[in-house]
Amino acid sequence: MENFYTNDNCPIRDVLSRLGDKWSMLVLVTLNANGTMRFCDVHKAIADISQRMLTVTLRTLEADGLISRKVYAEVPPRVEYRLTELGESLMPRVQMLVDWALEHMSEIMKHREVMAK
Repeated sequence: MENFYTNDNCPIRDVLSRLGDKWSMLVLVTLNANGTMRFCDVHKAIADISQRMLTVTLRTLEADGLISRKVYAEVPPRVEYRLTELGESLMPRVQMLVDWALEHMSEIMKHREVMAK
């Protein structure tokens, strides 16, 4: 049996709570697929995320060292985001989850329909 640390000391809970929100994985997958991107391009790629939520998500991923942010001293300012080496090391695992979701989504939807009846 696996024992888990308390909430404050559990690395599994900590990492999953940061990555398991609604938007973090989508941002990571988008940056992985497209490379370096400007804020507006990330926003266009994930059409249903608000600017505020994208800003919060990018800041969180940057604080965790998964993405980097580069600001260019231009008018208007240009900001670009990309995966860091740490972020890139996460992507094969994320891609496995994405592949699994794509493979099994129709089956999951069928089960949801059954449960909703």
